[in-house]
Amino acid sequence: MRRLFWLGIGLAVGVLVVRKATRTAQAYTPAGIAGGLSESAGGLVESVRSFVSDVRIGMAEREQEIHEAFARGEAYDDHVADLREEPHTGDRENFPEEYQR
Repeated sequence: MRRLFWLGIGLAVGVLVVRKATRTAQAYTPAGIAGGLSESAGGLVESVRSFVSDVRIGMAEREQEIHEAFARGEAYDDHVADLREEPHTGDRENFPEEYQR
């Protein structure tokens, strides 16, 4: 009975080793290398798509904030607001009167 048990263990280990060796050998064939590059390129493309999607969402949020500030009559430029004398008037003095509310 012990011999049968160890025979089964040996067969299982042998099968696993052969399968692993076959996969490793296949990975170094031209088809395997091409498949690996294809998967890598697909992952890169998906990462770029995700990044572009995140940027578009951020742009939409920022645009909504700017529209809301414009509707209130405020200049929405938080990066330079502290440099202005009156940050709520913004650059209205630079635009002709017909473009102001």
